[in-house]
Amino acid sequence: MSRVTSGKVTHARHKKVIKAAKGYSGRRKNAFRTATQAVDKANQYATRDRKARKRNFRALWIQRINAGVRSIDAAFTYSRFINGLALAGIEVDRKVLADLAVHEPAAFEAIVNKAKAALA
Repeated sequence: MSRVTSGKVTHARHKKVIKAAKGYSGRRKNAFRTATQAVDKANQYATRDRKARKRNFRALWIQRINAGVRSIDAAFTYSRFINGLALAGIEVDRKVLADLAVHEPAAFEAIVNKAKAALA
């Protein structure tokens, strides 16, 4: 029986991991065992942080909406504004509201006034 080596397959697997570790410092970029650990941990962080990024952006949008609402009326809060939108039947997501608050203040003020009217 002839001896079978796995040179091509092993080399390709090692090359894939080393390529993924490009930019790491020290042995993490060129020693296979260390690079494997580093790449695995990096993939764990990437998976976790895709979820975290969604939370962070939602928090940012809420802060921008709150700042926009308070610049129009200091006594009016974010939670009362969202409640007013629901009562007025306006269905605009927070991403769009935050963009309006930053780039289109006149349009955002009109939405705020409609939300206020629905609360009254």
